[in-house]
Amino acid sequence: MKKIITLLLCLFVLAGCSNTPKPDLETPLKVGTLAAESALPIIIAHEEGFFKSEGINVEIVPFANPQERNAAAQSGAIDMMIADAMTAFAFQEQGFPYIITSDINEDFKIIASPNSGITTMKDLQDQRVALIPGLLLEYVMDEIAAKDAFDYQVLAMASFPGRFEGLLQDQFEAVVFTEPQAGMLVAQGAHLLGSSSEYGIKGGSLLTKKDRIEKDPEIIARFYRAYNQGVEYLNKNQSEAYAAVLTQYAFPPQMGAYIDQKTTPFEKAKPVSNDQLESIATWSLNKGLVEQLPTIKNTVNFSFIEE
Repeated sequence: MKKIITLLLCLFVLAGCSNTPKPDLETPLKVGTLAAESALPIIIAHEEGFFKSEGINVEIVPFANPQERNAAAQSGAIDMMIADAMTAFAFQEQGFPYIITSDINEDFKIIASPNSGITTMKDLQDQRVALIPGLLLEYVMDEIAAKDAFDYQVLAMASFPGRFEGLLQDQFEAVVFTEPQAGMLVAQGAHLLGSSSEYGIKGGSLLTKKDRIEKDPEIIARFYRAYNQGVEYLNKNQSEAYAAVLTQYAFPPQMGAYIDQKTTPFEKAKPVSNDQLESIATWSLNKGLVEQLPTIKNTVNFSFIEE
């Protein structure tokens, strides 16, 4: 009788296990990136085989600008993307539910044109700052302007090359850029005024499609384990170990020098603070990016990175 009961229990356990959904390891996890510092852990994890070691198939989809990335996301062409909290809030209200699953490595630099005579943030009073409205670039500038008590003019310019070359030619007074573009501008005579990290501003995020999270949570967890291995690799190795690979993702040769000269280490994936998210949610409402104040708890899932 005991043997029969034991056998029935084993069959019950096996039946329960068979109902547990298995992660779809064949369908690629398509991750949208831009040629910026935030993409480095993902690129390294891919090129060094960390995703493969985790048993997942990750496909990196590079984009030239946020507009192309957003169009791909709205069409369902990518599962994850490097973006920001305001994009997540706007997408969710528009019926494209992307969830904030972590922060990213980023530092937005505010840079003045070579012959502008501008050397401090307050010198930007009433000056033109070229950026992409409605994204983190504008939020960073608005926050800095509020903290340093000055007003500036938004010069809407979506083109990366247009902002880069325009600043060097003194067509406007300032821009907001991440690396490697920021360092390249300074090397050519532009003036670094400050950065988002100095002001404690961080809203850049990795966004993941809600349905992919629900379908394959194990794959998202594996992605972040490999991502963090990519961070460890970046902190332990000089750029010469992977510089050639970065050029395949549209990074300029100067990116290697920036990485080697970094004074702070790359950070593993972390949550975006609730205070920061609340600030961005209010800003998004005030800018007309959303019609209702976003509900943060419906737009975040940090369970894949919590230790």
